[in-house]
Amino acid sequence: MATNRFYALFFCVFAIVCLLGCGKKNKSLSVEQNSTKTELKYAKGFSVQKNATFTVIEVTSPWPSSDNNFKYALVPKEKLATITFPRDAYDAIVPTPVEHVVLTSTTHIPSLEALGVVNTIIGFPSTDFISSPAARKRIENGQIKELGTNENINTEIAMALQPDVVIGFGINDTNKAYEAIKKSGIPVAYNGDWVEQTPLGKAEWIKFFAPFFQKETLADSLFHTIEKGYLNAKQLAQKSQKKPTVLTGGLYKDVWYVAGGKSWMAQFLQDANTDYLWANTDHKGSIGLSLEVVLDKAQKADYWLNPSMHITYKELQSANAHHQQFEAFKQQRVFSNAIKKGAKGGLLFYELAPQRPDLVLKDLIAIMHPLLLPDYEPHFFMPLE
Repeated sequence: MATNRFYALFFCVFAIVCLLGCGKKNKSLSVEQNSTKTELKYAKGFSVQKNATFTVIEVTSPWPSSDNNFKYALVPKEKLATITFPRDAYDAIVPTPVEHVVLTSTTHIPSLEALGVVNTIIGFPSTDFISSPAARKRIENGQIKELGTNENINTEIAMALQPDVVIGFGINDTNKAYEAIKKSGIPVAYNGDWVEQTPLGKAEWIKFFAPFFQKETLADSLFHTIEKGYLNAKQLAQKSQKKPTVLTGGLYKDVWYVAGGKSWMAQFLQDANTDYLWANTDHKGSIGLSLEVVLDKAQKADYWLNPSMHITYKELQSANAHHQQFEAFKQQRVFSNAIKKGAKGGLLFYELAPQRPDLVLKDLIAIMHPLLLPDYEPHFFMPLE
Protein backbone atom coordinates (compact mmCIF):
# COMPACT_ATOMS: atom_id res chain seq x y z
CA MET A 1 0.00 0.00 0.00
CA ALA A 2 2.86 2.41 0.85
CA THR A 3 4.47 1.66 -2.50
CA ASN A 4 1.22 2.30 -4.35
CA ARG A 5 0.74 5.60 -2.50
CA PHE A 6 4.30 6.62 -3.41
CA TYR A 7 3.74 5.96 -7.12
CA ALA A 8 0.38 7.73 -7.01
CA LEU A 9 2.00 10.78 -5.37
CA PHE A 10 4.89 10.70 -7.88
CA PHE A 11 2.43 10.56 -10.79
CA CYS A 12 0.50 13.59 -9.45
CA VAL A 13 3.65 15.66 -8.95
CA PHE A 14 4.90 14.67 -12.43
CA ALA A 15 1.57 15.65 -13.98
CA ILE A 16 1.59 19.04 -12.23
CA VAL A 17 5.19 19.75 -13.35
CA CYS A 18 4.26 18.88 -16.93
CA LEU A 19 1.20 21.12 -16.84
CA LEU A 20 3.11 24.09 -15.39
CA GLY A 21 6.46 23.71 -17.10
CA CYS A 22 6.24 21.43 -20.12
CA GLY A 23 2.95 22.92 -21.20
CA LYS A 24 4.44 26.44 -21.33
CA LYS A 25 7.50 25.29 -23.20
CA ASN A 26 5.53 23.36 -25.79
CA LYS A 27 3.18 26.29 -26.30
CA SER A 28 6.11 28.58 -27.06
CA LEU A 29 7.77 26.06 -29.36
CA SER A 30 4.58 25.43 -31.30
CA VAL A 31 4.05 29.15 -31.76
CA GLU A 32 7.54 29.60 -33.20
CA GLN A 33 7.29 26.47 -35.36
CA ASN A 34 4.14 27.84 -37.00
CA SER A 35 5.73 31.20 -37.76
CA THR A 36 6.73 32.79 -41.03
CA LYS A 37 10.16 34.36 -41.47
CA THR A 38 10.52 37.85 -42.87
CA GLU A 39 12.65 37.87 -46.00
CA LEU A 40 15.96 39.66 -45.50
CA LYS A 41 18.02 39.92 -48.67
CA TYR A 42 21.08 41.79 -47.40
CA ALA A 43 21.10 42.22 -43.61
CA LYS A 44 22.98 39.50 -41.72
CA GLY A 45 22.67 40.61 -38.12
CA PHE A 46 19.04 39.90 -37.27
CA SER A 47 15.97 37.87 -38.16
CA VAL A 48 12.22 38.37 -37.80
CA GLN A 49 9.67 35.58 -37.34
CA LYS A 50 5.98 36.39 -37.21
CA ASN A 51 3.06 34.20 -36.20
CA ALA A 52 -0.60 34.72 -35.47
CA THR A 53 0.13 35.65 -31.86
CA PHE A 54 3.38 37.60 -31.67
CA THR A 55 6.67 38.41 -33.44
CA VAL A 56 10.16 37.26 -32.50
CA ILE A 57 13.20 39.37 -33.41
CA GLU A 58 16.60 37.75 -32.92
CA VAL A 59 19.71 39.93 -33.06
CA THR A 60 22.78 37.84 -33.82
CA SER A 61 25.31 40.67 -34.35
CA PRO A 62 24.69 43.43 -31.80
CA TRP A 63 28.38 44.42 -31.99
CA PRO A 64 31.49 43.14 -33.84
CA SER A 65 32.60 39.59 -32.96
CA SER A 66 29.72 39.18 -30.51
CA ASP A 67 29.11 35.73 -29.02
CA ASN A 68 25.73 36.84 -27.71
CA ASN A 69 22.36 36.45 -29.42
CA PHE A 70 19.34 38.36 -28.17
CA LYS A 71 15.70 37.34 -28.68
CA TYR A 72 12.82 39.73 -28.25
CA ALA A 73 9.12 38.86 -28.24
CA LEU A 74 6.94 41.65 -29.60
CA VAL A 75 3.37 41.10 -28.47
CA PRO A 76 0.26 43.11 -29.42
CA LYS A 77 -1.02 44.80 -26.27
CA GLU A 78 -4.45 43.24 -26.55
CA LYS A 79 -2.91 39.74 -26.54
CA LEU A 80 -0.27 40.24 -23.88
CA ALA A 81 -2.40 38.96 -20.98
CA THR A 82 -3.32 35.77 -22.88
CA ILE A 83 0.22 34.46 -23.42
CA THR A 84 2.47 32.80 -20.87
CA PHE A 85 6.15 32.67 -21.86
CA PRO A 86 8.69 30.19 -20.47
CA ARG A 87 11.02 31.80 -17.99
CA ASP A 88 14.12 33.32 -19.66
CA ALA A 89 12.92 32.31 -23.14
CA TYR A 90 13.31 35.90 -24.34
CA ASP A 91 15.61 38.77 -23.42
CA ALA A 92 12.67 41.17 -23.48
CA ILE A 93 8.90 41.13 -23.91
CA VAL A 94 7.76 44.31 -25.68
CA PRO A 95 4.07 45.33 -25.97
CA THR A 96 3.22 46.71 -29.43
CA PRO A 97 2.63 49.09 -31.02
CA VAL A 98 5.29 51.02 -29.13
CA GLU A 99 4.09 54.49 -28.18
CA HIS A 100 7.14 55.79 -26.32
CA VAL A 101 10.73 54.85 -27.16
CA VAL A 102 14.23 55.85 -26.09
CA LEU A 103 16.83 55.68 -28.86
CA THR A 104 20.60 55.67 -28.41
CA SER A 105 22.09 56.15 -31.90
CA THR A 106 21.39 58.77 -34.56
CA THR A 107 21.24 55.93 -37.12
CA HIS A 108 17.96 54.86 -35.50
CA ILE A 109 16.20 58.13 -36.18
CA PRO A 110 15.80 58.00 -40.01
CA SER A 111 14.01 54.64 -39.81
CA LEU A 112 11.45 55.97 -37.33
CA GLU A 113 11.04 59.13 -39.37
CA ALA A 114 10.47 57.10 -42.56
CA LEU A 115 7.92 54.93 -40.73
CA GLY A 116 6.05 58.02 -39.57
CA VAL A 117 6.65 57.42 -35.85
CA VAL A 118 9.30 60.01 -34.96
CA ASN A 119 6.72 61.39 -32.49
CA THR A 120 7.26 58.29 -30.31
CA ILE A 121 10.86 59.28 -29.44
CA ILE A 122 10.97 60.65 -25.89
CA GLY A 123 14.63 60.32 -24.89
CA PHE A 124 18.11 60.31 -26.45
CA PRO A 125 21.72 60.59 -25.19
CA SER A 126 23.71 63.55 -26.60
CA THR A 127 20.83 65.20 -28.45
CA ASP A 128 23.17 67.73 -30.11
CA PHE A 129 24.27 64.97 -32.49
CA ILE A 130 20.76 64.73 -33.96
CA SER A 131 20.38 66.42 -37.37
CA SER A 132 16.80 65.48 -38.31
CA PRO A 133 14.68 68.69 -38.40
CA ALA A 134 11.61 66.80 -37.19
CA ALA A 135 13.50 65.35 -34.22
CA ARG A 136 15.19 68.67 -33.46
CA LYS A 137 11.78 70.33 -33.27
CA ARG A 138 10.72 67.77 -30.67
CA ILE A 139 13.93 68.42 -28.72
CA GLU A 140 13.27 72.18 -28.74
CA ASN A 141 9.71 71.56 -27.55
CA GLY A 142 10.95 69.42 -24.67
CA GLN A 143 9.40 66.25 -26.11
CA ILE A 144 12.77 64.46 -26.42
CA LYS A 145 14.74 64.55 -23.18
CA GLU A 146 18.53 64.72 -22.97
CA LEU A 147 19.93 61.54 -21.36
CA GLY A 148 23.65 62.28 -21.09
CA THR A 149 25.87 59.96 -23.13
CA ASN A 150 25.33 56.43 -24.40
CA GLU A 151 28.19 55.17 -22.22
CA ASN A 152 26.76 56.89 -19.17
CA ILE A 153 23.01 57.28 -19.65
CA ASN A 154 21.19 59.16 -16.91
CA THR A 155 19.15 56.19 -15.75
CA GLU A 156 17.00 58.25 -13.38
CA ILE A 157 15.67 60.37 -16.25
CA ALA A 158 15.38 57.37 -18.58
CA MET A 159 13.38 55.35 -16.06
CA ALA A 160 11.21 58.33 -15.14
CA LEU A 161 10.20 58.61 -18.81
CA GLN A 162 8.80 55.06 -18.62
CA PRO A 163 9.40 54.19 -22.29
CA ASP A 164 7.85 51.05 -23.75
CA VAL A 165 11.35 50.05 -24.90
CA VAL A 166 14.91 51.33 -25.08
CA ILE A 167 16.64 50.58 -28.40
CA GLY A 168 20.23 50.06 -27.30
CA PHE A 169 23.53 50.58 -29.07
CA GLY A 170 26.71 49.07 -27.69
CA ILE A 171 30.24 47.96 -28.50
CA ASN A 172 29.94 45.16 -25.91
CA ASP A 173 27.59 43.93 -23.19
CA THR A 174 29.07 45.95 -20.31
CA ASN A 175 26.73 48.97 -20.37
CA LYS A 176 25.70 49.20 -16.72
CA ALA A 177 22.98 51.74 -17.50
CA TYR A 178 21.16 49.22 -19.69
CA GLU A 179 21.30 46.66 -16.90
CA ALA A 180 19.81 49.14 -14.43
CA ILE A 181 17.05 50.03 -16.89
CA LYS A 182 16.22 46.35 -17.46
CA LYS A 183 16.08 45.70 -13.72
CA SER A 184 13.49 48.47 -13.42
CA GLY A 185 11.22 46.49 -15.76
CA ILE A 186 11.81 48.52 -18.95
CA PRO A 187 12.73 46.34 -21.95
CA VAL A 188 16.06 46.99 -23.71
CA ALA A 189 16.53 45.75 -27.28
CA TYR A 190 19.96 45.90 -28.90
CA ASN A 191 20.21 47.18 -32.46
CA GLY A 192 23.26 46.25 -34.56
CA ASP A 193 22.67 48.16 -37.80
CA TRP A 194 26.14 49.71 -37.58
CA VAL A 195 27.82 46.28 -37.71
CA GLU A 196 26.50 45.49 -41.21
CA GLN A 197 29.18 45.76 -43.90
CA THR A 198 27.07 46.41 -47.00
CA PRO A 199 25.08 49.54 -47.92
CA LEU A 200 21.80 47.70 -48.50
CA GLY A 201 22.43 45.52 -45.44
CA LYS A 202 22.45 48.59 -43.19
CA ALA A 203 19.37 50.03 -44.85
CA GLU A 204 17.41 46.80 -44.40
CA TRP A 205 17.45 47.30 -40.62
CA ILE A 206 14.32 49.37 -41.11
CA LYS A 207 12.68 45.93 -40.98
CA PHE A 208 14.05 45.55 -37.43
CA PHE A 209 12.25 48.70 -36.28
CA ALA A 210 8.98 48.11 -38.14
CA PRO A 211 7.50 45.32 -35.93
CA PHE A 212 7.85 47.48 -32.81
CA PHE A 213 5.31 49.83 -34.38
CA GLN A 214 3.33 47.27 -36.43
CA LYS A 215 4.59 48.92 -39.64
CA GLU A 216 5.99 45.89 -41.46
CA THR A 217 4.17 46.48 -44.74
CA LEU A 218 5.32 50.08 -44.90
CA ALA A 219 8.92 49.06 -44.12
CA ASP A 220 8.90 46.50 -46.94
CA SER A 221 7.67 49.16 -49.36
CA LEU A 222 10.22 51.75 -48.22
CA PHE A 223 13.12 49.35 -48.43
CA HIS A 224 12.03 48.15 -51.87
CA THR A 225 12.16 51.74 -53.11
CA ILE A 226 15.64 52.28 -51.62
CA GLU A 227 16.90 48.98 -53.03
CA LYS A 228 15.54 49.76 -56.50
CA GLY A 229 17.11 53.22 -56.45
CA TYR A 230 20.46 51.80 -55.37
CA LEU A 231 20.55 49.01 -57.94
CA ASN A 232 19.49 51.38 -60.72
CA ALA A 233 22.29 53.77 -59.76
CA LYS A 234 24.80 50.91 -59.68
CA GLN A 235 23.72 49.87 -63.17
CA LEU A 236 24.04 53.46 -64.37
CA ALA A 237 27.61 53.67 -63.06
CA GLN A 238 28.63 50.71 -65.21
CA LYS A 239 27.99 52.80 -68.33
CA SER A 240 31.15 54.79 -67.69
CA GLN A 241 34.19 53.50 -69.56
CA LYS A 242 36.55 55.13 -67.09
CA LYS A 243 37.22 53.96 -63.53
CA PRO A 244 38.84 56.84 -61.64
CA THR A 245 41.26 56.01 -58.85
CA VAL A 246 40.19 56.96 -55.33
CA LEU A 247 41.93 57.68 -52.01
CA THR A 248 40.01 57.80 -48.72
CA GLY A 249 40.62 59.10 -45.23
CA GLY A 250 43.26 61.30 -43.68
CA LEU A 251 45.79 61.78 -40.94
CA TYR A 252 44.96 61.48 -37.25
CA LYS A 253 47.94 61.84 -34.91
CA ASP A 254 50.40 60.90 -37.67
CA VAL A 255 48.42 57.81 -38.72
CA TRP A 256 46.47 57.85 -41.99
CA TYR A 257 43.28 55.80 -41.79
CA VAL A 258 41.92 54.51 -45.10
CA ALA A 259 38.75 52.44 -45.57
CA GLY A 260 39.41 48.70 -45.69
CA GLY A 261 38.60 46.71 -48.82
CA LYS A 262 35.68 44.87 -47.18
CA SER A 263 34.21 47.97 -45.57
CA TRP A 264 30.95 49.77 -46.16
CA MET A 265 32.69 52.63 -47.99
CA ALA A 266 34.69 50.28 -50.21
CA GLN A 267 31.44 48.65 -51.34
CA PHE A 268 30.05 52.05 -52.31
CA LEU A 269 33.17 52.80 -54.34
CA GLN A 270 33.01 49.44 -56.08
CA ASP A 271 29.34 49.95 -56.97
CA ALA A 272 30.15 53.48 -58.20
CA ASN A 273 32.51 51.86 -60.75
CA THR A 274 35.74 53.30 -59.38
CA ASP A 275 39.22 51.92 -58.78
CA TYR A 276 39.57 52.12 -55.03
CA LEU A 277 43.26 51.79 -54.24
CA TRP A 278 42.78 49.60 -51.15
CA ALA A 279 39.94 47.49 -52.57
CA ASN A 280 41.98 44.27 -52.41
CA THR A 281 42.55 44.36 -48.66
CA ASP A 282 40.52 42.15 -46.32
CA HIS A 283 39.87 44.76 -43.62
CA LYS A 284 36.23 45.43 -42.72
CA GLY A 285 37.09 48.61 -40.86
CA SER A 286 39.84 51.15 -41.40
CA ILE A 287 43.54 50.52 -42.01
CA GLY A 288 46.18 52.60 -40.24
CA LEU A 289 49.08 53.62 -42.51
CA SER A 290 51.95 56.10 -42.55
CA LEU A 291 51.83 59.23 -44.68
CA GLU A 292 54.78 57.90 -46.70
CA VAL A 293 52.94 54.69 -47.62
CA VAL A 294 49.81 56.60 -48.65
CA LEU A 295 51.80 59.09 -50.72
CA ASP A 296 53.61 56.30 -52.52
CA LYS A 297 50.36 54.55 -53.44
CA ALA A 298 47.87 57.37 -53.88
CA GLN A 299 49.77 60.52 -54.83
CA LYS A 300 48.26 60.44 -58.32
CA ALA A 301 44.76 59.34 -57.28
CA ASP A 302 42.03 61.11 -59.26
CA TYR A 303 39.81 61.74 -56.22
CA TRP A 304 40.22 61.99 -52.47
CA LEU A 305 37.28 61.44 -50.11
CA ASN A 306 36.92 62.41 -46.44
CA PRO A 307 40.26 63.98 -45.47
CA SER A 308 39.61 63.57 -41.74
CA MET A 309 37.33 66.41 -40.61
CA HIS A 310 38.92 69.12 -42.76
CA ILE A 311 36.42 71.00 -44.90
CA THR A 312 38.61 73.59 -46.68
CA TYR A 313 41.83 73.37 -48.70
CA LYS A 314 43.37 75.93 -46.38
CA GLU A 315 42.71 73.70 -43.36
CA LEU A 316 44.11 70.71 -45.20
CA GLN A 317 47.28 72.58 -46.13
CA SER A 318 47.74 73.94 -42.61
CA ALA A 319 47.29 70.50 -41.07
CA ASN A 320 50.17 69.06 -43.08
CA ALA A 321 52.06 70.65 -45.97
CA HIS A 322 52.54 67.22 -47.58
CA HIS A 323 48.83 67.19 -48.47
CA GLN A 324 49.70 69.53 -51.35
CA GLN A 325 51.65 66.74 -53.02
CA PHE A 326 48.49 64.77 -53.82
CA GLU A 327 47.18 65.26 -57.35
CA ALA A 328 43.61 65.36 -56.03
CA PHE A 329 44.57 68.35 -53.88
CA LYS A 330 46.22 70.11 -56.83
CA GLN A 331 43.20 69.52 -59.08
CA GLN A 332 40.77 70.37 -56.27
CA ARG A 333 39.07 66.98 -56.39
CA VAL A 334 38.77 66.49 -52.64
CA PHE A 335 35.28 65.84 -51.25
CA SER A 336 34.02 65.48 -47.70
CA ASN A 337 30.91 64.10 -46.01
CA ALA A 338 31.63 66.24 -42.93
CA ILE A 339 30.49 69.55 -44.43
CA LYS A 340 26.71 69.16 -44.14
CA LYS A 341 25.76 69.43 -40.47
CA GLY A 342 22.63 69.63 -38.41
CA ALA A 343 21.57 72.66 -36.39
CA LYS A 344 23.82 71.67 -33.44
CA GLY A 345 26.76 70.35 -35.46
CA GLY A 346 25.76 66.70 -35.89
CA LEU A 347 26.93 65.19 -39.17
CA LEU A 348 24.06 64.43 -41.52
CA PHE A 349 26.03 61.63 -43.21
CA TYR A 350 26.40 59.49 -40.10
CA GLU A 351 22.70 59.85 -39.29
CA LEU A 352 20.97 59.46 -42.64
CA ALA A 353 23.43 57.73 -45.00
CA PRO A 354 23.01 54.21 -43.52
CA GLN A 355 19.27 54.43 -44.23
CA ARG A 356 19.66 56.05 -47.66
CA PRO A 357 22.54 54.29 -49.46
CA ASP A 358 20.86 55.09 -52.77
CA LEU A 359 21.59 58.77 -52.18
CA VAL A 360 25.19 58.06 -51.14
CA LEU A 361 25.83 56.07 -54.31
CA LYS A 362 24.31 58.77 -56.51
CA ASP A 363 26.53 61.35 -54.80
CA LEU A 364 29.62 59.30 -55.65
CA ILE A 365 28.53 58.69 -59.24
CA ALA A 366 27.88 62.41 -59.74
CA ILE A 367 31.41 63.12 -58.46
CA MET A 368 33.31 60.34 -60.27
CA HIS A 369 31.21 60.22 -63.46
CA PRO A 370 29.69 63.70 -63.76
CA LEU A 371 28.36 63.12 -67.28
CA LEU A 372 26.05 60.36 -66.00
CA LEU A 373 24.23 62.65 -63.54
CA PRO A 374 24.81 66.16 -64.91
CA ASP A 375 22.10 68.00 -62.94
CA TYR A 376 22.35 66.06 -59.70
CA GLU A 377 22.39 67.94 -56.38
CA PRO A 378 24.52 66.05 -53.80
CA HIS A 379 23.12 65.11 -50.39
CA PHE A 380 26.25 64.20 -48.44
CA PHE A 381 29.55 64.62 -50.30
CA MET A 382 30.57 68.23 -50.90
CA PRO A 383 33.72 69.69 -52.47
CA LEU A 384 36.15 71.30 -50.06
CA GLU A 385 35.94 75.06 -50.02
